[in-house]
Amino acid sequence: MRNADVLEVVVDGPGVAIERFEPTPGRVSMVARIEGRDRSAPSLCLMGHTDVVPVHVEGWSRDPFGGELVTNGDGIDEVWGRGAVDMLNITASMAVAFRDVADRGMRPRGDLIYFAVADEEAGSAHGARWMAEHHRDAIRSDYVLTEWGGLHDGPAEASRIGVVVAEKGVAWRRLRVRGTPGHGSMPFRIDNALVKAAAVIQRLADYRPPPRFHELWSARVEALDVPDDVKAGLLDERRIDDLLAELPNAAAAAHFHACTHTTFSPNVVDGGVMKTNVIPDTIDIDVDIRTVPGDGPDEVEAHLRAALGDLADHVEVEVLMNDQASISRVDTPLWDSLQRAVGVPFPGARLNAQFVVGFTDSRVFRDLGAVAYGAGLFSPTVDAAEFGRRFHGHDERIDVESLGLTVELWQRVVADLLA
Repeated sequence: MRNADVLEVVVDGPGVAIERFEPTPGRVSMVARIEGRDRSAPSLCLMGHTDVVPVHVEGWSRDPFGGELVTNGDGIDEVWGRGAVDMLNITASMAVAFRDVADRGMRPRGDLIYFAVADEEAGSAHGARWMAEHHRDAIRSDYVLTEWGGLHDGPAEASRIGVVVAEKGVAWRRLRVRGTPGHGSMPFRIDNALVKAAAVIQRLADYRPPPRFHELWSARVEALDVPDDVKAGLLDERRIDDLLAELPNAAAAAHFHACTHTTFSPNVVDGGVMKTNVIPDTIDIDVDIRTVPGDGPDEVEAHLRAALGDLADHVEVEVLMNDQASISRVDTPLWDSLQRAVGVPFPGARLNAQFVVGFTDSRVFRDLGAVAYGAGLFSPTVDAAEFGRRFHGHDERIDVESLGLTVELWQRVVADLLA
């Protein structure tokens, strides 16, 4: 709620209409609109989520909610704090660009919308998904720009700048394992639900589904600065798993594996009110399942049965979330506007359509028929691997140069697309 309050003050200006929505106490989403002069012209939504993931304070070098401006050892100014990378850098830069349009009195050809949305990190049920189901006209737009793009790849004179056009599906499941309760002093021949749950978790961790390449994978591999034999292995469904197992860079291996496989990560175990001397009778395991294009609910069920084997009949499965992989086309005026905009500070750069392994609220807008891209524009000095480790990690921070470049990107795109 406090983020929405601050952002409302930032974006409110001449010709701006603002609406607030609070489906659940504290989960406030805010929509600001500058009405276009032509009702038939395409509209653009700048969308950023306002929520962040929890923090383990002991892992941070600074106050994770201090918002400190720090000059690092290389003389680079950075803003430190939870959400600096995911995704308050984008949310804030969009607010600055939106307010600039209002202050300059620009009347765009089509509507310009700023959507500060709650609940993305929790799955969107009280944010974008709720808005799409209850107030879709407030957020409906032809084009959407949001998070997870803007990093440079390749040589400086001909860099490739990532724009996210597709993302994996999300199929969260709760697996319930039942047993027989009893006293902890007499565990012999007792059906302990926690012990059975441990076996379920281990089978999920050991499960290795086959790779499946999607239409963007080959272009992603070709843009990598790696030897040709590594590229060949990454493009060979028979060799990729062995190559990733031996890849020296574990973070890169994890990312490439996630790009090409449906993945299963058991992350939460809940036994209700548990006590050391009580053998539990019910254990819930929440599993984060991310699906490649082509895997829907039936394929997820088949994966689970294959992973669990003879334990599958002892597990109850509850669907927590079920959104399939989504993609937006790139032959659009928005893509062309982005290309022209990045070409101003980086004349030799070209856009590179990318597929991400996490989910964003783009999937909600794609369901509504919008073209949605994850964009931004970061400094060429930002290391992609290091940047990726800051997502949901300790010492999250973003450099000031990247914030400025991203603000200018939104300003140029708005002026180009909606002029």
